[in-house]
Amino acid sequence: MIKRTLAISLLGLYGAAVIAAPAPVSDVTTGSSEQRISELERKFSTRTEAQHRQQEQLDIMQNEVNELRGAIEVQNYQLEKILQRQRELYLEIDKRIAAVKAQPSNAPTTAINTASTQVDVPVSANENEAYDKAVNLILKDRLYDQAIPEFQAFLQNYPDSSYVPNAHYWLGQLLFNKQDWEGAGGQFQSLISNYPESSKRADATLKLGVTEMERSNTARAKQLWEQVIRDFPNSSSAKLAQKRLKEL
Repeated sequence: MIKRTLAISLLGLYGAAVIAAPAPVSDVTTGSSEQRISELERKFSTRTEAQHRQQEQLDIMQNEVNELRGAIEVQNYQLEKILQRQRELYLEIDKRIAAVKAQPSNAPTTAINTASTQVDVPVSANENEAYDKAVNLILKDRLYDQAIPEFQAFLQNYPDSSYVPNAHYWLGQLLFNKQDWEGAGGQFQSLISNYPESSKRADATLKLGVTEMERSNTARAKQLWEQVIRDFPNSSSAKLAQKRLKEL
């Protein structure tokens, strides 16, 4: 009986000691903050990577659009060249027929052999060939670095050509892709200042703004993008300009 009572007493004392012993302390606050910071950093990194991927996709799409525009331009140019040669051929035939009709009736008749009719080569033949060569280096061969001196030579040799505005645009685009911001900006500015009716003026103004932004001329870039929105409100360039302004 005494042993049983002693055992019960010892058990009670042990239980009280266990209850009274302080629980181990863990720094919950520190661990939670580190976890939150780590999670925020992970989310930020994921978001940044997603934005970079989106920008890369936008750049790829823009390059594809530029290539499609160039292909359409080449096709239109080739069609116009064919039509022009046909018109020249018809004019030459009409001149020869008129010359025959103007001869006196007793004069020997000169036979007209249309198969051997020689049409003078247009004065702009070399100009067309030079422009075609430069454009094809971009669209067909994708030799962008080699296309740069070709367009530079074209602008120097044919300053009065109707293709000069397009040559300025293509040369500006090539320099833009090489991140030659000053060179690209000069080409886009030449197009905007000298050829206000060019169909590429909206895109040239947008990209001129990008070159200014890259050279830390934020106020000038903002002015150019606002000009795109004002002068070409329904263009794709205006939408891109709005996006650029929101990022300022």
